[in-house]
This record gives sequence, structure tokens and C-alpha cells, in this order.
Amino acid sequence: MTVSIDRQFFFDTVQHTLFKDSLTPAQIEGMNAIFDYWDANLATADRRWLAYILATAFHETAYTMQPVRETLATSDSRAVEILETAFASGRLSWVKTPYWRLDEDGKSWLGRGLVQLTHRRNYEAMSEVTGIDLVAEPDRAMEMVPAVTILIEGMLRGSFAGHRLCDHLNKEREDWVNARRIVNGTDRAEKLAEYGRAFLAAIRLEQRGSST
Repeated sequence: MTVSIDRQFFFDTVQHTLFKDSLTPAQIEGMNAIFDYWDANLATADRRWLAYILATAFHETAYTMQPVRETLATSDSRAVEILETAFASGRLSWVKTPYWRLDEDGKSWLGRGLVQLTHRRNYEAMSEVTGIDLVAEPDRAMEMVPAVTILIEGMLRGSFAGHRLCDHLNKEREDWVNARRIVNGTDRAEKLAEYGRAFLAAIRLEQRGSST
């Protein structure tokens, strides 16, 4: 007997609570990819972790549940242009070093994926996690399989900001707001907490297969 996410119940629920009564095939594909990884590797782990992983992808991809490029631009050059304009106007005051500017190899380390992976050092770290040389091919962080691995393993291991899922969601603690520190300080923390709770309400397990 195996235990997995009741996906039909999940999609029926979140369609109304989070997706304005309309789910696209791309949104379903993205969430199924996260579920596939979870069921294969983390089926018995804390369901709150899965809920917050989904909430993070929901926010970081502008609700598309597909790997995206920072600013949602369709090319690196356009994303760099948008970021430069925002930086010059003071709208990115927290940025000390414009990480999106092309390096000596002509590569930009702007955000990509289901969670916005930025800076060369993070691409290097996630190369080890995914088994893909993301430094040589940073755009591969836009592919679904590595994007899911980066999202989930990065949040489990504390790869992005030193905070892990288990630091904020465990037997003694349920801090949905500070869980945002796993990825990006306290930026939109209350909103992410709201998303996380909504996803959790849609997650229930079902048993499949024979026990004999």
C-alpha cells in the first residue's frame, strides 16, 4: 500500500481558493511535477513543507507554476533591460551589486526557475544538487525537472538564505510568516503565509495499491 497526494481533491480545492476558478494545463503540469518529486522522495514528510513549497512557487512564478525568468521577460536581454531601469530609478534599493549584469563570460545570473535562483554562487551550489552544470548552462534552471529539484531541495537544505523548512515548520513550531526567510527575508511574508495555509487545506492523502 502506498500513500500519495489526492490530486483530484487538491486541484478541485485550489482552483477555487487560489486560482480564481480557472486552472490552466500549464499550472496543473507545474504542480504535478512538484507532486511527482514529493511522492517519489518525501511522501512521509511534513505536509506543511509541501504546502509552503507550493506557496513559494505560486508567488515566485506569478501564479503560473511554470519556471520563469526574473521580471517574466521572454529573454535574458529584456530581463536585464528591465532590471537596469528599475535599479537606476531606485526601485531595487536592497540590491548592492547588480547580479544580472553580464560577467566576463557574457552570462547573466538573474533569477530563473520556480524559485528565483540568482547569483553565480547559487548556480554553482545547485549544480551539485541537480547534477547539471548550471554555470555552463544557466538557462537549464528554466527546465521543469531541475527547477523542481532546485525549489524543493533548496528549501529543505537551506541553500538560499540559510533557513530550512524544518526550522519554521516542525513539531514545536508552525511559523508560516517567518518561513519566508527560507527564500527572501520577510518580503511579502504575510501573503506567502496565507498562500501556504490555503495549499495545506487542499492537501490530503490517499492510499493506493494492494497491501498484500
